[in-house]
Amino acid sequence: MKMSKGESSTSMLRIHRVILYNAALIIILFVVWEALAKIIQSRFFPGFTDVVEAAVRVITVGDVEGIKLHEHAVASILRVLVGFGLACITGISLGLMMGLRRVIYDASKLIIESVRFIPPIAWIPLVYILLSGYSRYILIIWLGAFFPILLNTIAGIKRTSPILVDVAKSFGADNKSTVSTVVIPSALPETVAGMRIGLGIGWMCIVAAEMIGGEMIGLGRLIMKAAELLQIDVVIVGMVTIGLIGLLMNETFLRIEKRLFRWRVEVKM
Repeated sequence: MKMSKGESSTSMLRIHRVILYNAALIIILFVVWEALAKIIQSRFFPGFTDVVEAAVRVITVGDVEGIKLHEHAVASILRVLVGFGLACITGISLGLMMGLRRVIYDASKLIIESVRFIPPIAWIPLVYILLSGYSRYILIIWLGAFFPILLNTIAGIKRTSPILVDVAKSFGADNKSTVSTVVIPSALPETVAGMRIGLGIGWMCIVAAEMIGGEMIGLGRLIMKAAELLQIDVVIVGMVTIGLIGLLMNETFLRIEKRLFRWRVEVKM
């Protein structure tokens, strides 16, 4: 469904306004940041220009071990994507089964509701003892992303309008057709929202996952190595990089969501 000229111009005006507001806020933030750094004059409070210099150094030369920023970023992105991908597969599959078959959820409720309140970071000692190498990262990230996807999928199925189900059945649809054509599409918006939340939590877990991974590459490792050497400017570079990558991934999800669910007023606004 194409937008009218009025809607298109309104949308462009909103985009320009958002860009202007964000640019102004960022400039103000950087000016205040730099001014505070000049006033405080502490190695533990680097200014904006110091962080930019550190970023250029890590991008071109690398950290203390010669590993460049893009190498750390690629390693972390791959780990997050693998852990998040597994969380999507398991969370959506189990969510569909538990949403469609209440008895499955009831039978596993005690375990699921207990385990989901355990922070992923609390698993680090156990993960460190039981697992090694790449699997350590994946499990921590999976634990962070799995439960939002699972619970949102279950909630989406439960919130399917009974009227839609009745209409499908009145046209002769059997249970299998009703589930595939009505229930699952109706639950998709909630599932995608859970995926966005899970992806954010997965990135929150990356520092903890890479702390215990044993390898020397990854944005989490970059932050930890810089913190041990009191290189606060490099720590901030790692943090900002994680934030920017997360922002790009979230915007990608939002664009996909808008294309898939154009009929949702909440998404259009």
